[in-house]
Amino acid sequence: MFHRLIHSDWSVAPRKRWCAEAVRMTDGWHVTTPRRVGATDTFVDHAFTGTVPVLLGFDFPIGMPEAYGRQTKLSGFRAALPLFGESEWARFFDVAAQPEEISLHRPFYPRDARKGVTRAELVAALGVEHFNELHRACERNTGGADACALFWTLGGNQVGRGALTGWRDVIRPALAQGAKLWPYDGELTTLARTGVTLAETYPALAPRALGVPFARGESKRNSADRRSKAANLLKWAERHHVTLDADAETALQSGFGPSSAGEDAFDALLGLLLMIEIVDGRRPPHGADYTACDWEGWILGR
Repeated sequence: MFHRLIHSDWSVAPRKRWCAEAVRMTDGWHVTTPRRVGATDTFVDHAFTGTVPVLLGFDFPIGMPEAYGRQTKLSGFRAALPLFGESEWARFFDVAAQPEEISLHRPFYPRDARKGVTRAELVAALGVEHFNELHRACERNTGGADACALFWTLGGNQVGRGALTGWRDVIRPALAQGAKLWPYDGELTTLARTGVTLAETYPALAPRALGVPFARGESKRNSADRRSKAANLLKWAERHHVTLDADAETALQSGFGPSSAGEDAFDALLGLLLMIEIVDGRRPPHGADYTACDWEGWILGR
């Protein structure tokens, strides 16, 4: 099984990218304090140090809606990824500013929050009938409202810009070094016997899975609310032979401080602990509603 786990809470802004790491020891898992990701090339290279199997999780979409993918005539996301930014896909990473710029080869929109911009413009340009077709199956009913659709890049919960930077700066370089991509390259138990595996995560699943759900009125953006989860998270860690280093434990007990960066570090840690739950077999990598799709992929633990 995997012997190293790394989880990144990703963002378009480099200063908001945090990661946490766990190493399997003879007596359980050892978790280090969350840190900033830093230079992406160094971060990718770090995953390839050593010889033990590594699972690397990112909280941005690693897949595309099937309704869009079918129109490309390509075989799937894994095959399409190296083509983006090249030849007819040269403008793929450029978010469209105007409706007339949206196309199959440039599907992300809008670049700016100008007056009058609508989702209908995206729907019409991408040849689907309803906006819901631009959601992947794993993004629907994720514990509340559907997650934001990949190609719609407006609003505080948008994920498209983060996906673009993640695909270009992390996923493609890692695949070029021989990494595998879950679930496209196989089941997690099979990939755990190989080198580096990349997977999509969703830290919002972690609080409930770890027994520390946020009650109505609470928010992970609030330092005091984050701090209130520390005692139960440390009890979870003790039960499951997970040891946080001194700095990580102190940071958790302090709610990762009052700054806005505290939420990002908190998500990096909770996403990592959820990965431990999955790798140790207490939570399946996917539920009964999982459907294999060469375009859409899946969220680990969804």
